[in-house]
This record gives sequence, C-alpha cells and structure tokens, in this order.
Amino acid sequence: MASKISQFPSQTILILYSILLFLLPLPSHSADPDPLQDFCIADLKSTISVNGFPCKPASNVTSHDFFFDGLTREGETDNSFGSSVTQGNVLAFPGLNTLGISMNRVDIAPGGLNPPHSHPRATESGVVIHGTILVGLITTGNVFYSKTLKAGEMFVVPRGLVHFQMNVGNKKALIITAFNSHLPGAAIVPLNLFGSKPSVPDYVLTKAFQVEQSVIDEIKYKFGG
Repeated sequence: MASKISQFPSQTILILYSILLFLLPLPSHSADPDPLQDFCIADLKSTISVNGFPCKPASNVTSHDFFFDGLTREGETDNSFGSSVTQGNVLAFPGLNTLGISMNRVDIAPGGLNPPHSHPRATESGVVIHGTILVGLITTGNVFYSKTLKAGEMFVVPRGLVHFQMNVGNKKALIITAFNSHLPGAAIVPLNLFGSKPSVPDYVLTKAFQVEQSVIDEIKYKFGG
C-alpha cells in the first residue's frame, strides 16, 4: 500500500515541514532571551517579570538611561575577605534590561579573596586591569583549574561553575568582569552555607564537612549564621 504522504503534492509536504520547524524549539547560546525592541529601560518600580523588568515608557527615556558611572569608584576592601564587588547589572544600570549583558568591578586588597561563588545565569569573562591575581575554577567533575594572571590577561568561567579570584601580589588589584546576562546572580558558597536565613541545619553541615559541631559553630559565628 502506498504511503499516505505520497498522496500529498510536494508543495504541501514542504509547507508541513516548514510549520514543524517553526514549532520545534530552537537552540540558543545566550543566557537571556533576545530583545524584541531597540531598548527596554527597566522600570525598577515595577515587579520583575519572567525574564526582566517591564519597560519604562519610551517618552520618559533620556540619554542618562544609556550611561553608568558606577564602576569608576574603588570598592571598600576593609572587610573579612579583603575584597569588594561593585555590580553593574540591571538593578544598578536599568539600561541593560533584556540586553543579556552586564559588568562588575572587583577590587581586591593584597592577600584578599573574592570567595568561591558561582553565577547560575551567566558565563563570566574577566580582564585584570592591575595587580597579580590567582584565578581558579572547579568543574562539575571536581577538576580544579587555575592560573596566576597579570594586567591585560583575561579569563573565562563557564556558567554555573564555582570559582574565585585571589590577590597574590603586594598591591591592590582590580578586575573588570563581564556576563552574558543582565542579572547573572551570585551564589557565594561560604555565605550560602553558613550565613543563610534561616540557617542550614547544623546536622547537615557537620555531616557534609565531616567535622564536629564546635567547628560549625565557629564558622557560623563569623558569618552571622
């Protein structure tokens, strides 16, 4: 018996295949969805929607909305980590809304550390502006990669992988990082585990780290957990 498909004209079959192609999900290599307009300056007074903030009315947009000077100021590194991250995401720079990009400034004092963390919604790339930085990342296969970088050298951290930057020089260091998301997020490992509200149960942490309760108590005290 002849196939029923062969009874349709070839032009009809071609149309059917075209419709199927449009119905199938297409692969995307960007962390955020592609914008559907020239710009969408975030209206931060509105509640956040699924993939960004609602747009501010175009009639209210000014030149100021396309510029941001927040990364010009040195961050305060007088803290327990000796580092500071100044975020240039959509919350600080509404003009980035829906564009799938953002940048951070990372200041690190000598011996300071931008602690182990991950970005759940973006891949990170960065360039050392000045200083000597040890950059390390850990794969999901538990493989550790690292390199000491100097001014002008660049690194990349694939989306979601735990990583850190440490100043191994004797002067202040500065890194500028970029992300393929307007709001990459940051899960900071020590703060998440020992400073969350409400706290992670002690019996979970003692089991996970194979240590006594006193050790967990001491670490939680330092992070306010």
